[in-house]
Amino acid sequence: MHTNLGKLARPGFRRMAMAVLLGWFAMMPTALAQQGGTADLVKQAKAYEDQQNYPAAEDIYRKILASDPDNPEALKHLGILEQTDLKFNDSIKHFKRVLADQPEYPQVNFFLGLSYYGQHNYKDSMASFQRELKTPTAHAATRYYLALALEGEDRMDEAIDQLNQVAAQNPNKAEVFFELARLHMEASFQAFDRLRKLDPDSFQIHAFMGGLYFQEAHYEAAIGQYQAALKKQPDALGIHSHLGLAYYMLNQPEPAEKELLLALQEAPDDFTANFYMGDLALHQHQFSKALPYLKRAADSKPKDVESHLLLGRCYLQLGSLQEAKSDLLLTANLDPHDPRSHYMLAEIYQKLNQPADRQRELDLFNQLTSAQKAKGSSESEKGAAPPAGSNP
Repeated sequence: MHTNLGKLARPGFRRMAMAVLLGWFAMMPTALAQQGGTADLVKQAKAYEDQQNYPAAEDIYRKILASDPDNPEALKHLGILEQTDLKFNDSIKHFKRVLADQPEYPQVNFFLGLSYYGQHNYKDSMASFQRELKTPTAHAATRYYLALALEGEDRMDEAIDQLNQVAAQNPNKAEVFFELARLHMEASFQAFDRLRKLDPDSFQIHAFMGGLYFQEAHYEAAIGQYQAALKKQPDALGIHSHLGLAYYMLNQPEPAEKELLLALQEAPDDFTANFYMGDLALHQHQFSKALPYLKRAADSKPKDVESHLLLGRCYLQLGSLQEAKSDLLLTANLDPHDPRSHYMLAEIYQKLNQPADRQRELDLFNQLTSAQKAKGSSESEKGAAPPAGSNP
């Protein structure tokens, strides 16, 4: 089936719409080919469509309609070709002729919705898509375009809900996730714009901008925004933790520790504050100081590789070999592809005078390190990068 319905979308969607529709149209039925009296003509028309000779295909569909004016498949195909040429009014007339006699004719409500969408008539477009979804043979792209029509009406939450359903049914279609991410981003920008209009110097604006700058690795700018947020709301929870992490990323341990300690006064189980307080102490070789922080971090996130890795390292430096082995074995199970735990386990087994175990761990370390280098992403010298979920 020929289509160039990407033309219907607004400029930002055209390439996206085309890719999605081409992927889904392969599943369209060929009911017209099953009608004996027109089978040869249909075969010829489809051959013209495959050759992208659309005027010739259109002539054949019109020839079919000359002898059978109410042939629903010919009307449908003709409407699609007209739609491709952006003759939306003509296509709408043909689609409506089909639906007048057969309101649930396969996929005609979908194409009618696309023609309305091409006219930016989002209200009628949505109504057509919703009718299509109630039919037993709803076109696979219906909900996707319903989401875009909802966006056209600025009904962003509903649009996102529809795209979430599309994504669940099509987990391998990158185009769907692109649109979903774009809608989330636009919804965020709209909310931020409204927030800025309410008060451009509010606590919320500064906290949001701090997080945005942090995500972009502009840590000095993030610190400025977080400090401005605290001036507006000195008792706000969570800001000291974000500030401490920003100072840490700038390799400024003293202000980092100050802010992280303030964060722990607010929330003693704050994972980020405990983790980085422990890491700072490790860098200063203050292992007894690091231990309680790392234990709290590991307890609050039992499956976090980085916190257990640092805890194992801390136990090792303190000479608590059995505790170190326990945490590092756990780390190895949590991430079987990470060589770092095996290197430290080899050191532990050496101290325990277990040469066979030491050699096994060294072999694993070498194998995993070589595999990482082969992928161009060796992590054998990996430091304490921010663990998952630690960004503000």
